[in-house]
Amino acid sequence: MNPAEPKDVEELELDLLLEAVVRHYGYDFRNYARGSLRRRVRLVMDDERVATLSELQGRVLRDPRCFRRFITRLSVHVTSMFRDPQIYLAFRRVIVPWLRTYPFVRIWHAGCSTGEEVYSLAILLREEGLYERCLLYATDINDEIVQQAKRGIFPLSAMRQYISNYHQAGGTQDFSDYYVADHENAIMRDSLRDNLVFSQHSLVTDGSFNEFHVIFCRNVLIYFDQQLRERVHDLLYDSLVRLGVLALGLKETIDFTPHSGAYESIDADHRLYRRVR
Repeated sequence: MNPAEPKDVEELELDLLLEAVVRHYGYDFRNYARGSLRRRVRLVMDDERVATLSELQGRVLRDPRCFRRFITRLSVHVTSMFRDPQIYLAFRRVIVPWLRTYPFVRIWHAGCSTGEEVYSLAILLREEGLYERCLLYATDINDEIVQQAKRGIFPLSAMRQYISNYHQAGGTQDFSDYYVADHENAIMRDSLRDNLVFSQHSLVTDGSFNEFHVIFCRNVLIYFDQQLRERVHDLLYDSLVRLGVLALGLKETIDFTPHSGAYESIDADHRLYRRVR
């Protein structure tokens, strides 16, 4: 029998690591896009100063602190306030008038990361006079990240870019009115938290927990393989009311998904879709 190639051994080690994590901790990364997953696992190996995935597996299973670092590395947290500003501009112009027809609105940010985009939508809804009749649920797989999002504390150094994004997104107020600044941080005002609910939720293993008028699931599906994307699309479909709106990332699409025929495009350029059946 020929010995396995090093790359084949590494793939086997990665499979075993992911299987061990789901069995021991219940976090399932087995259907994440493989290339991106490998890169992030290598970063964990560098952080932990281990030479092999088998060594990393032993450390992750036996050291809860190492596991928390592992989860943080594998959970992607690339975000910003009013990220892709034109999305929010389109939301103001197209979706807000429809939301005004409802006495109460439920919105879900699936994969909320550190919360910047959740607070962005809260600001938009407040400016449009809708915030008081909205309830925004913000979820992520990593509970530590969810708690960070709940605190609503962001680097003051990022505010210049966030202010620019805000105005490109149609904001007309003084953005600094929405936060309190100290020497290093911008702390979002309590009035923006009143109608926000933060909770841990896995798109991989958890089910639908409510019906929503709007779901933001932006720049999340690109990290999943085809099988997992289909599973998540089932979940999103089951969680939307009829005529509810789904917002995806600019590199994502409803085309070629199990429910593509159940949606109509509201704004194809900005990946806004309405469930019509």
